Amino acid sequence: MRKYLTFFKIRFANGLQYRAAAWAGVATQFAWGGMTLLMFWAFYQNGKNSFPMTFPELSSYIWLQQAFLALFMAWYFDNDIFSSVTSGNIAYELCRPVDIYAMWFIKNLAVRISRAVLRCMPILIVAIFLPKPFNISPPASVISGLFFLVSMALGLLVMVAFSMLIYISTFYTLSPLGIRILATSVIEFFAGGIIPIPFFPEKLQTVVQILPFASMQNTPFLIYNGYMGGSQIFWGILIQACWILGLVVLGKILMQMALKKVVVQGG
Repeated sequence: MRKYLTFFKIRFANGLQYRAAAWAGVATQFAWGGMTLLMFWAFYQNGKNSFPMTFPELSSYIWLQQAFLALFMAWYFDNDIFSSVTSGNIAYELCRPVDIYAMWFIKNLAVRISRAVLRCMPILIVAIFLPKPFNISPPASVISGLFFLVSMALGLLVMVAFSMLIYISTFYTLSPLGIRILATSVIEFFAGGIIPIPFFPEKLQTVVQILPFASMQNTPFLIYNGYMGGSQIFWGILIQACWILGLVVLGKILMQMALKKVVVQGG
C-alpha cells in the first residue's frame, strides 16, 4: 500500500506544478460556463414548455460541472500509459513488483484530483457571488451536501475505472486514437456533460440512468441541487458503487488476459 501511496504523492505533486495552465483553464471554464448559462437562459425565457429543473438548479449544476471539470473530463488520458504500451516500454513496468492496474489507477486518480484542487475554488468562490439566478446556490440541505461529497468521490472512481478500460484496450489495438475519440464522445453525452440528463426524453433517461456514465458527474450534481432526494439518493449511490465494483473487476480480468499474451518487440 505504501508504494501506491508514493505513486499518488508523486503524481499529485507533479500536477500541482502547472499553475499557469490551471489559471488559463479557470478563465476558459468561466467563459464556457457563462455561455452555457446564457444559452439555457434564452430557452427558459422563450420556452413555452416546462423544464425539468428550475434555472437556479441548472445554474448550480453548470457551475459544479465547471468547478470539478478536472475530475470528470472525459478527454483526459495519460499519454505516458498509451506510449508505454505502443512503444514496448511496458516491459519495464512488468519488472516492477507492483500491480500495473493499481499503479495506473492511482496515477490517474492523483492527476485528476491535483488539477481539480487548483481550479475548483476560484470558480466556486466567484460563482457564489454572481447575481441570481446565475449564481451557484448552497446544497439543497445539509444531508444533500454530505451525500454530494460521497457521490462525487464515487463518481470519480467510476470515471477512472472506465478510463482504465480504454488504457487496457491499447494492448489489443495498433493505435489508441480511434477508441479514445469514440469513448470521449460517448462519455460526454451520456454523462450529462453536454446536456444534463434530466433534459433527455423520459424513455431515454430510464436507459441512461443505469449506464456507468450517469454515475460519473450526473449523480453527485443532481444530489447537490436537490433534483435527487430521498430514496433516489440511496439508489443513485448504490448504482455508483455497483459500477465501481463491476468496472474494476472487469478491468483486472482484461488486464490479466492482456499481460499473458503481451509481446514486446525490439532489441
